[in-house]
Amino acid sequence: MQIHVSPRHLTLTAAIHGYVADKVEHLESIAEEIIGAHCVLIHDEGGAVQKKYQVKVHLAIPGPDVHAESYDSDLYAAIDKVVDKLARQLRKRKTRVKLRNRHVAQVKVERKKRFG
Repeated sequence: MQIHVSPRHLTLTAAIHGYVADKVEHLESIAEEIIGAHCVLIHDEGGAVQKKYQVKVHLAIPGPDVHAESYDSDLYAAIDKVVDKLARQLRKRKTRVKLRNRHVAQVKVERKKRFG
């Protein structure tokens, strides 16, 4: 998986890059088909204290892409929140795909029984 980190109005340190990479790589345990991730880290000086940092992540996967964003006063907390949102979306997607496959298989069995 390719991970691109784009900072806006902040300095990208090795610690921040490593933290983002570790968190995003952890999402591969949920969905192995992730092709790439693009993370945008935004620091807003003039904004509200609660929304000082904004993190946007876009995951490229087969089918519709998954994306999420989060705000927080701490950059690391915002990263944690957005990764939690993405994990929730990926689990929901995985469940939907599994149920769809199960339904398709069941329809095939019923058709085979009915038509021989």
